[in-house]
Amino acid sequence: MTYLLTKSLGSIDYFIFKSVYIFLISFFSNTFSAISGGGAGLLQLPALILSGVPYYQALASHKLATVALGIGGSLRNYKSLGNDISVAWQILIFGLPGVILGSSIIEYISEKYLYLILGIISILLAFYSYLKPELGLSSGNNKLNLVHKIRFIILIFLIGILNGSISSGTGLLVTILLIKTFEMDFLRAISMTFFTVGIFWNFVGAVYLARIGSVPSNILIALLIGSFTGGYFGAHLSKLNGNLLIKKTFITFCILVGISLLFKSINSFL
Repeated sequence: MTYLLTKSLGSIDYFIFKSVYIFLISFFSNTFSAISGGGAGLLQLPALILSGVPYYQALASHKLATVALGIGGSLRNYKSLGNDISVAWQILIFGLPGVILGSSIIEYISEKYLYLILGIISILLAFYSYLKPELGLSSGNNKLNLVHKIRFIILIFLIGILNGSISSGTGLLVTILLIKTFEMDFLRAISMTFFTVGIFWNFVGAVYLARIGSVPSNILIALLIGSFTGGYFGAHLSKLNGNLLIKKTFITFCILVGISLLFKSINSFL
């Protein structure tokens, strides 16, 4: 496909076409991701691979792009972080070791089982959110006892491992965990997810994976610009339209991400 496009368009025209294509995919996937709280990899990662970028370089580029997404989303909704800085510290302190561990052991783990498990979890999250009409539509301040605090720390560490190893869908898991644990609404939870997972978790994962090889500069620049602007625009839309739009988009992306991961798992078994 890449060869045919190069012949028909010419090298300079193809260079421009490829950059614009990557930008548009990145912008739209990250716009919807900024509204739902995750799922950018559903469109962005396959698009990079189809454009000829090797898998691990595409994954590293995707993670780096989600850092730009996290910055864009956080800039628009930074006020939504409010008094949740202590929660952010917990996610970073206990989640980042999981990200590092996941990035380190990925070569020893069969990805097909992780895809299967995470795919099922994503679909169940969609149905759970759909069956709970009030979930994430109002904001509270749930005070945690010691058992709940320990459970939250363990789950954040485990999600960090998944983020470091397969990446896809982990932002959605953190978003729903924040809603369930702290009674946050979707806007507040997503703002926290982008600040912690989008910027810091994915930066650590990108640094680790970047050792595998570099990505052409035109692709990386288009990806970063698309991610940043898409993240900012999506955060702007979510703030204008409120938690109901965010919840509907969250449910949709959970289902799509889940189906995508299940297909990956099935293909790896065949």
